[in-house]
Amino acid sequence: MQRMVLEFLLDIVYFPMWWYTGGAKHAFLFCVGLFKEANSFLAPGLWLKNIFVPMFGQYDWQGRIMSFFMRVVNVIFRAIALIVWSFGICVLFFVWFAFPVFVVYMLVLSLTQLK
Repeated sequence: MQRMVLEFLLDIVYFPMWWYTGGAKHAFLFCVGLFKEANSFLAPGLWLKNIFVPMFGQYDWQGRIMSFFMRVVNVIFRAIALIVWSFGICVLFFVWFAFPVFVVYMLVLSLTQLK
């Protein structure tokens, strides 16, 4: 029983240190994985790489012009979507850091209102 209580107290003391070191590394790698997944899904670089390749094998001048402008529009909107997604991922990462502070603040606030 003593060992369980001691480990419980040590876990409480160790938790903030883990949250801001190993846990933050894990959260960062998770966010990087989310970005890579979104980049592979949206693939604006791939659209940009093939910007001068005619779509659907139409090699006439009308097909080339239409393909170019369609790809330009796709690159623009996919890049905007990736930037918005990246901003959301950054917000998520900073929420990870702020969450324990918010919980302690709310706990102190609720305990002071009990008086």
